[in-house]
Parts: sequence; C-alpha cells; structure tokens
Amino acid sequence: MISREDLESFLIRTEMDHREIGESMWLVDPVRDAEEDHPAVVVSLSPPLVIFRAAIGMVPEGDQARLTLFKDLLELNASDMVHGAYGLEGDEIILTDALEIGDLDYSEFLASLESLSLAVTSHAKQLALD
Repeated sequence: MISREDLESFLIRTEMDHREIGESMWLVDPVRDAEEDHPAVVVSLSPPLVIFRAAIGMVPEGDQARLTLFKDLLELNASDMVHGAYGLEGDEIILTDALEIGDLDYSEFLASLESLSLAVTSHAKQLALD
C-alpha cells in the first residue's frame, strides 16, 4: 500500500513543480514555463485512494452557453480522457480522477497525472474558459 512518503517520492520523480498544501495534499503545477495560465492539479492521499482534482472554471450563464459547454464536456470525456473525467460541483467545472493505492505503482500515478495535466492545458481554449 502506498504511503504519504511514497506519494511524495512519486511527485519528486515527475519533476513537476509541486508543494504541500495540507496533510497529504499537494498542489502540482503540471506545466513549466507556460505562456498562459492554467489550472493546477491537487493530488491528495485519502486512503484507500489517491485523488487528482483540478478546478477548470465556472459554468457560463445562459441556457445556450451551458448546453454547448455540457455537450463539449461530455464529448471530451468520451474522446480525450484516458484517465479521469469532467464533472460539475455546483457551478464549477472540475476535472477529477482517483486511483486505488493498494497496488499503485509510479507508472499508473504518472499516467493519471499526465492525462489530467494534458487536459488542463489543451482543453481550455476548446471550452472557451480562458
């Protein structure tokens, strides 16, 4: 089973900028020297899971804008998301993933973190949230 120290070691191995923001919780900046702002990914150890989460933006006002956004999110979930999925928390768009820690290895951890990192940097323009 993965411990807090193991997870911190995984984060160090990624060479992504990160800092601890709480008990067994880290803020990861997935892109170095990015020209544009992008959401950070929060990684937290909450046994029996490692949870990845990024706040993407707010749901727009207006029925047509919301309908278009929801359609785009569902299409991205089906086509571009290998790990994780878009969802809503109130009026906030969240990108999330969870992995069981029982036999988690570095490759699984990295694949999930890279998938979310790619999503937060590449989908912003398509979703017109920037």
